[in-house]
Amino acid sequence: MANAFHYSIGKKFIQAISGAFLVIFLLLHATINFFSVIDSINGNFGLSDGLFAKGCEFMSLPIVTMMVPVLALGFIVHIGYGIYLTWYNIKARGGYKRYEVPSKAAADSWSAKNMFVLGIVILGILFFHLTHFWAHMQLQEFTGGFATDPYVLLTTTFGKWWVLVIYLIWFAAVWLHLCHGFWSMFQTVGWSNQIWLKRTKVIGVLVATLIVLMFVAVAVNAFLEA
Repeated sequence: MANAFHYSIGKKFIQAISGAFLVIFLLLHATINFFSVIDSINGNFGLSDGLFAKGCEFMSLPIVTMMVPVLALGFIVHIGYGIYLTWYNIKARGGYKRYEVPSKAAADSWSAKNMFVLGIVILGILFFHLTHFWAHMQLQEFTGGFATDPYVLLTTTFGKWWVLVIYLIWFAAVWLHLCHGFWSMFQTVGWSNQIWLKRTKVIGVLVATLIVLMFVAVAVNAFLEA
């Protein structure tokens, strides 16, 4: 047992657990951002008493502030360990291959075969995203500066059509990554069998679609508001 994590299943287990943090983080992030779309529908976009503004205030509460870094840490671990797993498998097998999964359904999935490539796309645009929002909000709060109005950030960022296109590509990569990662996570921790495999795959697609549609709606709505 002491050496369990030296084996493939142990490595995948770490990736699965950190992936769960990723899903939680994205659900929270997408829900708060989607409030801006509801504000537009209600005619409250840009107002200090809008749902999105209140959501951002909620995210600034001490108890939430303590939770967000933990979720973000899980996200970072997931990315870092995904890179490590790919390197490990390249070294072990003498060539580039996706990390091994026992299910033939996974072998037939494009996203399963290209999880590392999707991860690189997601990671690359993530840095692009951080310069637009995190650097002007959370970073300013941590350093004692003044955070930019979140509505202003939305419109100034997504008001440029080429930025919107880049984000839409990013969201598509996130969707593909989540569709495979969700059910693979349950399979790795032993919560998926032949009966539940198809069900977890469907649930994974639904969860991934919900998250990504909220993000897409936020981006497109901000573009129209701009």
